[in-house]
Amino acid sequence: MAPRTPLEEAQDLMYQAWEARGRRRRVELARKALEISPDCADAYVLLAEETARSLEEALDLYARGVEAGERALGPEAFEEYVGHFWGVLETRPYMRARAGLAECLWALGEREAAMEHYRDMLHLNPGDNQGIRYLLAACLLELDRDEELEALLKQYEDDVTADWLYTWALLAFRRQGDSPEARRRLREAQRWNPHVPPYLLGRKRLPRRIPAYITFGEESEAISYVAAFGESWRRTEGALEWLALVE
Repeated sequence: MAPRTPLEEAQDLMYQAWEARGRRRRVELARKALEISPDCADAYVLLAEETARSLEEALDLYARGVEAGERALGPEAFEEYVGHFWGVLETRPYMRARAGLAECLWALGEREAAMEHYRDMLHLNPGDNQGIRYLLAACLLELDRDEELEALLKQYEDDVTADWLYTWALLAFRRQGDSPEARRRLREAQRWNPHVPPYLLGRKRLPRRIPAYITFGEESEAISYVAAFGESWRRTEGALEWLALVE
């Protein structure tokens, strides 16, 4: 059996950290992991989530995590594993750090930089185990990038989540108004998850916290969708009135 590397030891500590109950213990284990190996990207991810007092602090920690992941993987991995990146266990800390980095960039107004990360992550791992396509779709809608959004929706045309079906319906309405295709897509979305319209139309209020676990077709999925995409529905002239009419 090959001797364990410092990074493997550090990663084992991170698996313990994710399972630890107390915040102090999680942070302690993450810092210990970095002492063992500064290339432990997951340690930076945990510290960003648990210790950052501002978006800027979180951004710095995620960026250091991305750099750590790049060092750990080496440049060859970004060529060898393209297309099935997440399928290689060692890539996952890097991908977690990069997702956090992109979310912070978006929140800080660095829109193009955030979307470029999302696009590249989907290039590395088109199977999209992390759900990056949903984050990118919300970004594209907010910036009215309808052509790129349509291409993204088509890339994952077999996706039957509320995020995809309701976004298809909204895009069809934005382009065609109250057309047969827009109505067809909206009714398909409503059949999949009928809980979305009451939240979009304000008949139900979103909870303060998004559910930690999402069940497809259920209310938790509706809450998650409206939290991410609701503003784009509100900004699209006539969309909510159309939704109420077709509902």
